[in-house]
Amino acid sequence: MTADATPTSADDAPVILGNEPGSFAWGVLAKRHPALVEQVRDAFPYGPAQHAALDALLEETTHGVIEPLAAGAHDRERWAAWGQGHFGRSWFEVPFLWAESYFYRRLLGALGYFEPGPWQRIDPFGPFKAAELCSATVDDELAALDELAGRHADVQGPALLGASLWGNRADLGFRLDSGGAQPSTAARTDSRLVADESAALWSLLPAGGAAASVHVVADNAGRELIPDLVLIDHLLHAGRAVEVVLHVKPYPYYVSDATMSDVVESMRRLARAQVQAARYAAEIGRRLWGAMADGRLVVRAHEFFCAPFPYDVMPDGLREEFAGATVTIVKGDLNYRRLVGDRLWEPTTPFGERVAYFPGPVAALRTLKSDVITGLDRDTVAALEASGQAWRASGTHALIQMGGPGRERLTA
Repeated sequence: MTADATPTSADDAPVILGNEPGSFAWGVLAKRHPALVEQVRDAFPYGPAQHAALDALLEETTHGVIEPLAAGAHDRERWAAWGQGHFGRSWFEVPFLWAESYFYRRLLGALGYFEPGPWQRIDPFGPFKAAELCSATVDDELAALDELAGRHADVQGPALLGASLWGNRADLGFRLDSGGAQPSTAARTDSRLVADESAALWSLLPAGGAAASVHVVADNAGRELIPDLVLIDHLLHAGRAVEVVLHVKPYPYYVSDATMSDVVESMRRLARAQVQAARYAAEIGRRLWGAMADGRLVVRAHEFFCAPFPYDVMPDGLREEFAGATVTIVKGDLNYRRLVGDRLWEPTTPFGERVAYFPGPVAALRTLKSDVITGLDRDTVAALEASGQAWRASGTHALIQMGGPGRERLTA
């Protein structure tokens, strides 16, 4: 995406801003971001310069107006073009997707992440990721994988898809019912799964087919990335794919978003799992290590994944990559917002219409953690609204949706 690229849209649904008190977007800007600044401040022994920069960022984001990047910033011109019309305005009055993305760019800048010096390329969210990855909960989840060892691919697949879907509830996705014949609760259709088009996804990836090229756009590191990697191993080991391309962020972003370093640490966590009597997890780790070595698993980190725009303005090179995939699996809430557009859609807006621009078949795996939603039927929406739950942003519900070119033939 070039520096002067800006998105255009004729969509009628209002763009989400952060200026409505009590809304999800307002809560992120007014509460979550200030809390994050303090958490990051306490995570490292930063010096006076970093503390002063954090203080200034905190004041600006909560009470001031949006300032451009410093004159010497390597990407100042790019952000100047991306932020035309936003600078000098309140952070709460510009598109929420842009404001969130720019906040993380500014946070990294305040900490000296991009500048030569001792803090260059130090992940400010690293301690949080490491603590999660080393938790006893992960030990239990990896040990639970032993229940899947030797199972038929048609049992493993749905269970591991469920684990990848639910992310930090991965233990639910790994486990099978006591009877052993059905995939886990997380993978089954239930009241928490507001849309389930997993059958269309599996129709593109039959076990033993081995001709598929699958792209996976990662979301979070830690307890979500591990089940993503386990699912990738299943696709390769069960012959559902001949190659998998995993897309991660080129630098730390949105606290827990996965980078190449996180992929390496997660693979090491799997490979050493045998020490915790998680033999199948260790086997998966070794297979993934081998898949990287022989090119069946490739990791890429395009700069567009840290851009403040929806995917309908993706650069040509990335579009060509996705066009060549049998299917692209897009993980998580932020990627979903970028996939359909960060707008207040009517929930019944067809998902297929929103992703018609995508260059190939695309599957969204998402736990609902924000206001954006499309592709639900009216009865489902009515039931959810009648429940009185904060179903849109609580993380208690999830979806699997399919779209892109050829979607119609999958359900014919």
